[in-house]
Amino acid sequence: MKRQNKAYILAVLSVLMWATVASAFKIALKYVNYMQLLLYASLTATLVTFVILLLQKKLSLLKSLTFRELRYSVLMGFINPFLYYMVLFKSYSLLPAQEAMSLNYSWPVMLVIFSAVFLKQKIDIKKILAITISFFGVIVIATKGNISSLHFSNSLGDILALSSSLIWAGFWILNLKDKRDETVKLFFSFLSGFVFILILNLITKNFVLISGKALIANIYVGLFEMGVTFVVWLYALKLSETTAQISNFIYFTPFLSLFIIALVIKEHIYFSTIVGLSLVIGGIVIQKYWH
Repeated sequence: MKRQNKAYILAVLSVLMWATVASAFKIALKYVNYMQLLLYASLTATLVTFVILLLQKKLSLLKSLTFRELRYSVLMGFINPFLYYMVLFKSYSLLPAQEAMSLNYSWPVMLVIFSAVFLKQKIDIKKILAITISFFGVIVIATKGNISSLHFSNSLGDILALSSSLIWAGFWILNLKDKRDETVKLFFSFLSGFVFILILNLITKNFVLISGKALIANIYVGLFEMGVTFVVWLYALKLSETTAQISNFIYFTPFLSLFIIALVIKEHIYFSTIVGLSLVIGGIVIQKYWH
């Protein structure tokens, strides 16, 4: 099989896995709170990425870590998974899955803004138009189409979901500066994040041992939101002749996720969610491809 065909298969597999996680979040949150979910999911992701490093014969890279790199890993682990998923999981505990997922997906828009502020990249009329369209879509989603009254069903949940996209965009910018192996970076981020959330769970007396369906749901989130899927996606990027050839696949994720949300957790999908999400994605596509 050609390398490019393998890249396509891995990209589709990544999209399918990521599309299931919004539903998985809601299922897991039936059994545990958002802090407990992050504890077990980050532990799973840490173990999985360690096994992947072992299989890839990259354990020697862990030994060459400098103090400066270790300090940077701790910072990155604090931002993601600790802070990012704390905010994201809390938003899912307050909002319907379709709303939290759609608002979180505005992170590419936030990335454009952050790139202008921190990387001094120029924002032209095209990007301003794209950002405006996407943010209009955000308002449509958050108000469930009731734009004239600007009535938000859960303001805190909406703020948290949007904040998660800001945190992820910031993490993405900082990650660009780290030139280490991607799997090594993932492992240390998950390990650091796990330590932070473990301490928080112990301090707040949220630490509990789970089993059965609760454990399965938490492990699923750790596997397919954090651990395995990122590695599969990175490998797809590596195999692809160009990033552009597979990056478009990611735009199918939120729409497929809506279908799974309706099918698995039986949420009624609002027409306003579809319209708003289409506007968000439309804005992202415009700023990326309109030259």
